Amino acid sequence: MLWYELAPLPTPVDPADNRSTPAKVALGRRLFFDPILSKSRQLACASCHDPDLGWADGRRVSFGQDRQPGRRNAPSVAASAHVAPLFWDGRASTLEQQALRPIADPVEMGFTAQGAVRRLRGDASYRHAFNEVFAQPRIDAAQLGQAIAAFERSLSPRNSRFDRFLRGNVHALEDAQLRGLHLFRTTAGCMNCHNGPALTDNGFHNLGLHFHGRARQDLGRYEITGDPADSGRFRTPSLRGVASTAPYMHNGLIPRLSGVLAFYNAGGARPRPPAASAANADPFPQPDPLLRPRGLSRQELQDIEAFLQSL
Repeated sequence: MLWYELAPLPTPVDPADNRSTPAKVALGRRLFFDPILSKSRQLACASCHDPDLGWADGRRVSFGQDRQPGRRNAPSVAASAHVAPLFWDGRASTLEQQALRPIADPVEMGFTAQGAVRRLRGDASYRHAFNEVFAQPRIDAAQLGQAIAAFERSLSPRNSRFDRFLRGNVHALEDAQLRGLHLFRTTAGCMNCHNGPALTDNGFHNLGLHFHGRARQDLGRYEITGDPADSGRFRTPSLRGVASTAPYMHNGLIPRLSGVLAFYNAGGARPRPPAASAANADPFPQPDPLLRPRGLSRQELQDIEAFLQSL
């Protein structure tokens, strides 16, 4: 796994086949907030990624079509231009792919990409807007994904207190935040996984919150790859704006940042495999070797939390 030094977030880089323009971003924003993309016409992308809630939804797990509860917490899309792959299990490699997945998910927006496209084709104002952006006579799913992705890239947060500090403003962080930054980089071990400008290694780790063999089982990356080594692993989220995106973890199990820090300070969760299991049982997740008790004091944990508030 590659490791990168902390740095200000750079300007997002557009893929060669989806160059951003103001008109494309405006179209993507309109689509992001429009429930026309859901089967019931009641849910929009913004239903789970609300700008007032750090581009997440503040719920333990999101709800979707017909108020069906999902099983995972909605991650913020604010720094999505700087992370890949996407989703907790990494099932999308680009924002263009990610943008279409919730539309077709039966629990989320309960529709299909083609169904959404047909609706857009039936709307004269959307036909005009798509033609202005893409200069093609007929709306298609690829354009839909590209427009939403362009808007999501435009959300990149680049002026936090921490960014100002990294750019040379030595007064941008308070003393407690500076102490927390030092601990984040050293004793606490946070930078093992949360490094680089986006504060993520873009990797997958097992924290022991998989509930293997129980009603809430979720084996994360393993469900995509089928690789036993991926059992229980979930993508490392960006910490950009983390103070605004509670609750935390892939299942929203921890309601406050202080609880997250206590969880890591204790060495994470280490459930034991059952004494006996069926021959065809899913592989029991192995603990991530980076997890270990840290022995941090209450004051040190408070300082790290203060630092996280600056992101």
